[in-house]
Amino acid sequence: MEAQVLHMNAGEGEASYANNSQVQKLVIAKAKPIVAESIVNLCSTTLPQCLRVADLGCSSGPNSLIVISDIIDTVEKTCRRLNRSAPEFQIFLNDLPGNDFNTIFKFLPAFYERLKKEKGEEFGPCFVFGLPGSFYERLFPSDTMDFIHSSYSLHWLSQVPQGLEDNKGNVYVSKTSPSSVYKAYLKQFQRDFSKFLSTRSKEVRTGGHMVITIAGRRSKEPYSEDSIPWELLALSLNDLVSQGVIEEKKLDSFNMNIYHPCTEEVEAIIKAEGSFNLDKLDTYEVVWEAIHNGENKELMLKESRSSKIIAMAIRAVTEPLLVHHFGEAINIDKLFQRYEEHASEFLSKEKGCNFNIVISMKKK
Repeated sequence: MEAQVLHMNAGEGEASYANNSQVQKLVIAKAKPIVAESIVNLCSTTLPQCLRVADLGCSSGPNSLIVISDIIDTVEKTCRRLNRSAPEFQIFLNDLPGNDFNTIFKFLPAFYERLKKEKGEEFGPCFVFGLPGSFYERLFPSDTMDFIHSSYSLHWLSQVPQGLEDNKGNVYVSKTSPSSVYKAYLKQFQRDFSKFLSTRSKEVRTGGHMVITIAGRRSKEPYSEDSIPWELLALSLNDLVSQGVIEEKKLDSFNMNIYHPCTEEVEAIIKAEGSFNLDKLDTYEVVWEAIHNGENKELMLKESRSSKIIAMAIRAVTEPLLVHHFGEAINIDKLFQRYEEHASEFLSKEKGCNFNIVISMKKK
């Protein structure tokens, strides 16, 4: 799949990623203590004059600067506690070339102004750069990076796995998928995650840190309830097939380039690749019916509103892929109206949750 196609919905409209990323915002808030712990450990050893930080898979919208703000705040507090001068900051916001970097750049003047107001004119300075490119390839010079962060990005694969011809009517690993489908997805994830680690090992200095959050699955079994968002998408697409809106063969040839690993799979790849020490691996759930409402707080929503939110969230991350594969005839509004209906039916019986894996590592 072309890298230019894989991006979230741009802009700041109703269906944009910027306005439909509350789950991702809550994920960032939940992982904040582990990010802070890693930063404190980094600052307590050798702190360079210029701290080089990257957020890989930054996407667009207000979430793009939340992690960076948290990292800068933690560095400042740690340096003050240790009676040391805070470093300068060189911040890289990375995503694929099709990402809406312009929406991020619109937030930068206010971001810089807030830093000056809260921390004083003498703080920093802080330089933020947009960096288009795949994080499965080299992004930085050797031994230059101090801290790498990535949230909700590494479950996106570099390509749709080969060998999914028998996954008819599905878009991901489902109850009806043959075992070959799971094996193909696992093989692609192993290849991609190993390449990510080996590539970062060339760029991160010895003793540098990395914190990654991945949408995973809670069971070692190939299929789990964590596949539900993609099952709802498959159901909605099958509705359009039955209505003659899209062709069945087009659906049969569409699969998501995403994979939700279990913790055992993640640990095994880190150990086998061997460039990083695994400092901490933690898991937590984010409930669909919750949105971020301030410092590590969750606001529970009514079922009717949460089904709309999950439908819009999935639309924001899949619409470019769907339009590219099915063409304009797919009728995105109709598709996600059906998705919302299926989500509402599911939530009337079950609790919707995202299972997340957060990993803290240190370069050997």
